[in-house]
Amino acid sequence: MDLELRHLKTVRAIADAGSLTKAATALGLAQPALSTQLKRIERLLGGALFERGRHGVRATPLGELVLERARIVLPAVSDLQRDAVRFARGAAGAEGPRFRLGGTHGPLLGALVDRLAARHPCAAVTTHTSWSEREIAAAVTEGRLDYALIGTCGSSTPPEGDRLAWREIATDPVFVMLPTGHRLASRDRVDLADLAGAAWADVPGDGCFADCFHAACARAGFTPARVYETDTASCVHLVQVGRAVGLCRATFPDTAGLVTRPLAGDPLVWRHLIGWHPDTPAALTAPSVLAQARAAHTEAAARSRSYAAWRAAGLP
Repeated sequence: MDLELRHLKTVRAIADAGSLTKAATALGLAQPALSTQLKRIERLLGGALFERGRHGVRATPLGELVLERARIVLPAVSDLQRDAVRFARGAAGAEGPRFRLGGTHGPLLGALVDRLAARHPCAAVTTHTSWSEREIAAAVTEGRLDYALIGTCGSSTPPEGDRLAWREIATDPVFVMLPTGHRLASRDRVDLADLAGAAWADVPGDGCFADCFHAACARAGFTPARVYETDTASCVHLVQVGRAVGLCRATFPDTAGLVTRPLAGDPLVWRHLIGWHPDTPAALTAPSVLAQARAAHTEAAARSRSYAAWRAAGLP
């Protein structure tokens, strides 16, 4: 593994926060995940970067060396990215608008592409998809993408929160997918505790959603028997054949062979976000892109009968 900019950003965040707990919050990570990442960086650099004490962490001599260089390299790379994007945009100004979108897998990205293509028929609209919210955000920070379309669990801080401008598109509860013949499929809402013995299917990610899900299960009195992390189509198949029950966004489209239902009390919440770098030309078109993203979510919600029923009930 080679040293990357994200490693230096992690080290800087830990030093600035003064503790792994505060740094994990700032980075939108669970503390165990940050500790694991720090160990990998320390192995890569050949020694411990921080000493842990009762009052937080303190940089070792090696850590001070790395921080000294990081505080030179990171601003320099940021300046290079900003200047290069401005130069490239100026050189291509006559070609019309361009929308380079990055997103996690989901219908909202496709709906936004459709709306932008309709509103800007001469624009170049391209996409990059990844399971990693952090990868997408980093690509926007580095100028390789214009917008990041991601989600966070509850009020978790999005990645690159100190570098990108983030705006909320919508906040929805997380729903459960059940095969049509499931014993709970006829209910309007499903208690999480009633699924204590089930296997689960969900898409992977590098945010804290998995931790939030396990915490919700613990509050309901159980530990998930098994969790299959796989792509959306495979999650749907596992639910349709009765191998697992699934977790999905509330706007998940109606699909043959399964039903989606809200969880009683809405124990899990998904916040749809869009982000851009404030010092790039993307900031100029951001209000319009945000409006189109919100309209895309509204359309997706209108197509989902389960979402409409949840909104009509108006109660957790």
